[in-house]
Amino acid sequence: MIVTQGIVKRFGRVTAVDRASFAVPARSVCGFLGPNGAGKTTTIRMLVGALAPDEGRMEVAGHDVTADGPAARVCTGYLAEESPLHPELTVEEFVRFRAGLHGVPRRQRAGAVEQALQRCQAWEVRRRLCGQLSKGYRQRTGLAAAIVHQPQVIILDEPTSGLDPA
Repeated sequence: MIVTQGIVKRFGRVTAVDRASFAVPARSVCGFLGPNGAGKTTTIRMLVGALAPDEGRMEVAGHDVTADGPAARVCTGYLAEESPLHPELTVEEFVRFRAGLHGVPRRQRAGAVEQALQRCQAWEVRRRLCGQLSKGYRQRTGLAAAIVHQPQVIILDEPTSGLDPA
């Protein structure tokens, strides 16, 4: 489902990712482990198309991330380390907005939003402003936004940050 071959990312003289190659098969879970500064978040940002690699090749769900980025992004749900919520929107409005960005048809959005919020245990805060949420509910809202379009691949960066153990 995810394949990388020799990806490299440099920031000036610093090589953040150096010839990384790996494959993650469908229906599996994979995690990146390593110390701070090892290139984990940089690799994730390249996989979701937020950064371009300097070298190498990446595929997500059969789509080349560099050559066919839009198709790769349609197949991918992404939750950044700090979920980029819009503080002036309610939780429901934000997830509906993200559903629209991901191409969920208008007539299916309400159901998709409800399902995503229910799955993330955030339905009860759907009418609260994102700017008034605790860190845990911000994470849950970001996760709901990442899965609202039922992507084939979900990429999460520090997904449990701020969540309670339950």
